[in-house]
Amino acid sequence: QVQLVESGGGLVQAGESLRLSCATTGRILSSTYTVGWFRQAPGNEREFVAAINWSFGGTSYADSVKGRFTISRDLAKNTMSLQMNSLKPEDTAVYYCAAGRTVFTTRRSDDGYWGRGTQVTVSP
Repeated sequence: QVQLVESGGGLVQAGESLRLSCATTGRILSSTYTVGWFRQAPGNEREFVAAINWSFGGTSYADSVKGRFTISRDLAKNTMSLQMNSLKPEDTAVYYCAAGRTVFTTRRSDDGYWGRGTQVTVSP
């Protein structure tokens, strides 16, 4: 089993930055896994934010965060981070760390491994 624990959420003003981290424990992540982030705002469906291939480091981003967010991973520490710059009120959501072979294709909460989420709130 793989456990994922998010940290780094909080309340910031528009234009400011936050850095989210996701620590992985338990079984070592497979080299075939993709890891990354989804988010869910109140009343909205969960949406994809960013992902990175655990082994090769290839990245992908939602159009809404391109140029503002950067995803990275540290293979030695088994952690993954999301640097969020120029935050906007519409970025307000619970951010979930996820990992798995297909979860970023299926985007299903019953696929792969998920953290419990961390709240990010951006005030105008």
